[in-house]
Amino acid sequence: MKTFIPDLAYIDPKILKTQKGIEVRDKLESLGVPLIESRSVKIDEGTIQQKYIQSKKVIYVTANNQKKLQQCQPSADYMFHLSSSCPAHCEYCYLQTTQGEKPFLKLFVNVEDIIHVLEDYMKLKAPDITSFECGSITDPIALEHLTGNLKEVIEFFGKSDLGRLRVISKYDNVDSFLDIKHNDHTKFRFSINARYVISSFEHGTANFDERIIAASKIADAGYPLGFIIAPIMVFEGWKEQYDFLLQQLSYKLRNYKKEISFELIQHRYTQTAKDLILERFPNTKLDMTDENRQLKWGPYGKFKYVYPKDTSGEMKDHIIGSINKYFNNAHIEYFT
Repeated sequence: MKTFIPDLAYIDPKILKTQKGIEVRDKLESLGVPLIESRSVKIDEGTIQQKYIQSKKVIYVTANNQKKLQQCQPSADYMFHLSSSCPAHCEYCYLQTTQGEKPFLKLFVNVEDIIHVLEDYMKLKAPDITSFECGSITDPIALEHLTGNLKEVIEFFGKSDLGRLRVISKYDNVDSFLDIKHNDHTKFRFSINARYVISSFEHGTANFDERIIAASKIADAGYPLGFIIAPIMVFEGWKEQYDFLLQQLSYKLRNYKKEISFELIQHRYTQTAKDLILERFPNTKLDMTDENRQLKWGPYGKFKYVYPKDTSGEMKDHIIGSINKYFNNAHIEYFT
């Protein structure tokens, strides 16, 4: 797919005192991106939809000074961030309600500082291994061509006896990771879905075939591998499309002998998310008919709308059945 090039980049002046900050600035200049040195980002006023669209084309190059990491179960022990937000326009994204009206992209270029924090957390748990997730509020592969951050971090984890990394992505820009000595310490998980879901709701991401090809490249490079099928939706022909997805995936990975993990997540939404999605995507085809759902109390103090038990049970049985039909090395981590 075509790599993301921002319309405008703001750069924190402090970052230009570092070698990495200068490298990223020079990279952006070579791409013809207009640059503004500033400690803040300005998004022109407009409707909620206009602010959202404009924000997704703006980046802010700055530092991540976070010293205290949040827990990240069931994915990993802790999460850390090489960036925040991403250039994709996934209509259902859970970040719709957490990153405000102006979800511009932040690129953190103080990788050495971030790694020092990871090392501190590893020491706390030593001699046990500590696992980390770096894709909870972003898609690090979507922005890798601008920073090279993820490659540096994978190289770090490849040398670490006490740390393991988990990456999640909907992008296919993986070539820079293929020759790294990762020592099986980084696990790539690709977010995949039926063709209908990708083409209808996951705008600005790698398409169905591109993601499967990217996964096969990562498999050939010997990385631990997994897939998140999310959000699983019910639509006309959904059973056939999810079965086809898993059939195609198994064919591309037929020579991969390591365990492949699967995380299965049904579509859900909160009332707050629904209202915001309808403002940002007024012509959305997302099925958010409350009468077709049931309420479930969420972990963050809000009710969410999920499929009724009969529907979610059918969904679970069908997709797990397809996984077991096409893979003899699958491990299903959870369905939720």
